[in-house]
Amino acid sequence: MLGQYLPVVALLVLTVAFAAISILASRLLAPRSPNDRKQAPYECGIIPAREVPERFPVRFYLVAMIFIVFDIEIIFFYPWAMAHRGIGLFGLVAALIFTVAVFES
Repeated sequence: MLGQYLPVVALLVLTVAFAAISILASRLLAPRSPNDRKQAPYECGIIPAREVPERFPVRFYLVAMIFIVFDIEIIFFYPWAMAHRGIGLFGLVAALIFTVAVFES
């Protein structure tokens, strides 16, 4: 019974071994020459004039939340679109009410 899982376990072991060997090889063989220029963020070749503020503006979070709401709306519309012939007028009205509720919020 457990013999059926042997190829999966072997592939998992090989995958982990390959990843570990690759990371170890890059750490050992890569040239090291750290300096301040490599540690600074790249700003299109322009030297930063001042420190970047730590906080994100609230507008960023609002845009992200609106994106998630519309993503969820699309997830709900997908099953409706697959079965729209069988739903009829009731389904169309329900989808319109849902769309209006999402766009009004």
